[in-house]
Amino acid sequence: MAVLNDLFSQVGAWLSGVLRAVLPADLVAILLVVISAGFILTFLAACVTLAIWAERKVIARIQDRVGPNRVGPFGLLQSVADVLKLFAKEDTIPGGADRVVFVLAPLIALVPSLMIYAVLPWNWDATVARLDVGILYVLALATLPTVAIVVAGWASYNKYTLLGGMRAAAQLISYEVPEVLSVIPVVILAGSLSLWDITAGQRDVWFILAPVVGPLAFLVFFVAGLAEVNRSPFDLVEAESEIIAGFHMEYSGMRWALFYLAEYANAFTVSAIASVLFFGGWHGPLLPGYLWLVLKAALLFVVMIWVRGTLPRLRYDQLLALAWKGLLPVALVNLVLAVVVREIGAMSWHPLLLLVINLVVIYLLFRWYTDLWRASQYRAAAPLLEAATQGVRP
Repeated sequence: MAVLNDLFSQVGAWLSGVLRAVLPADLVAILLVVISAGFILTFLAACVTLAIWAERKVIARIQDRVGPNRVGPFGLLQSVADVLKLFAKEDTIPGGADRVVFVLAPLIALVPSLMIYAVLPWNWDATVARLDVGILYVLALATLPTVAIVVAGWASYNKYTLLGGMRAAAQLISYEVPEVLSVIPVVILAGSLSLWDITAGQRDVWFILAPVVGPLAFLVFFVAGLAEVNRSPFDLVEAESEIIAGFHMEYSGMRWALFYLAEYANAFTVSAIASVLFFGGWHGPLLPGYLWLVLKAALLFVVMIWVRGTLPRLRYDQLLALAWKGLLPVALVNLVLAVVVREIGAMSWHPLLLLVINLVVIYLLFRWYTDLWRASQYRAAAPLLEAATQGVRP
């Protein structure tokens, strides 16, 4: 098991020794970075393919269907067949479109999601770039898809795509604020902006177990992440039932597929970042660290699929109200609580005690939310009940 856990360092050392025997040291460093990037891209392509297959299968089970089962064993090659189909489809560009910007928009959406993996700590020895401000790097790149969406809607030379792009930008910008605020408590607890240091600081206790702070920060981050990557119930950016079909209405073929690929890559990225920030990243028993990170990210992605299969889509006013009236106040209060938790040294308490405290808090919050929901339902039904009562004759 030690050999597997140190696999990346051993392979890197062997490859570095082989290259240094025939190439200059500077060129060897560049080649190692390129090889690492190629490995990550290959891994991400495989993850996206499996994520699409898993979503179809899980949603099918939720809806009492079979799901893809024709192409390949258990339908595993269905995504490959879809890619081949998209390659064969005609690639059209509107006559009045800005061709250069129209072509670049899908790349602007996809490339930032790939660049995030450069700072993701897969294991204690497996990080392409160990930045001291890794979380700032991630948050900065996470804002670029907003630019891509607006640019795609504008470059399509269609007023409906422009409206769809502006509406999407309003959604994404609204949820970026609570998402950033939900990360700050983790930075406070870890005392560092480095993703590697944040993961290393969870060797004994995961930050999800921080009293009150951990569950609230994760909830805000995860909900905001769903909205940032256009996952249901926040998928108004490209909802087929809306009057405006979305910013990519004029895209077809592989250009449309790049937006589709970016969405799934971003969804897996949010799951991986959440695993690093709240669930200990590579820390775990028995298995190598990189497998633990992949398993945790995959489990969180399954939760995304579960949410999509069970919750209805929000109205646009509900979507914005949730960001500004719901998540933002919770994130601000959580900042103050994070400082209190750090000052009293609560993270040094026994993990079971922290778990019990959080379960009690979650139960109380659930009861409070249930009471609020019932009260809102009663207020909504009160006029109808009053009208029905007045209309009844003795």
